[in-house]
Amino acid sequence: MLAEATSSGKQEEVIMDPEDLRARLGYSDERLLTECEIQRYRAPGPGGQKRNKTDSAVRLHHRPSALAVTATESRSQHDNKRKALVRLRTQIAVTARLPPRDTVEWPSGIQPTGGTLRVRPNNPAIHGLLALLLDDLQASQGRLSELASRWQVSSSSVVRLLASVPAAWTEANRLRAEFNRKPLRP
Repeated sequence: MLAEATSSGKQEEVIMDPEDLRARLGYSDERLLTECEIQRYRAPGPGGQKRNKTDSAVRLHHRPSALAVTATESRSQHDNKRKALVRLRTQIAVTARLPPRDTVEWPSGIQPTGGTLRVRPNNPAIHGLLALLLDDLQASQGRLSELASRWQVSSSSVVRLLASVPAAWTEANRLRAEFNRKPLRP
């Protein structure tokens, strides 16, 4: 369940089926943007004179889920929109939990080799993989060794993948704390 602010400023619950939310990970950027309210604004900070004169910062508010993300690093509005979309996909992967499937179904473009799971951060399938990983971590009550055994990869591969995405790392440690497990160390 997620909360969304209404025009009166009160929080209103938005209920979105996790399966429907997870389906958005496969949406094209254009399709995902149609579900978002896009706000452009001027962001303070370094970047020279141009930064203070243009609305280059981007905030995306995903209406169906009430998730909101921002990107302000670049002086380019297009770069910031692309970064905000990546952050939105990450938030969806971190937020929407589903029961694990009986067998591990690797997202297209990802296949572990020799017990090692290596995924480049710019791989479009990384968000689907993170979502599956967090599903299985929750189902294994935070036991990383159980998850690694199920996936037939090393625990260190899983830790490296989680550490490469700060929001996933935070969620993994939150899940472990929920089951009274020590936080992961990079």
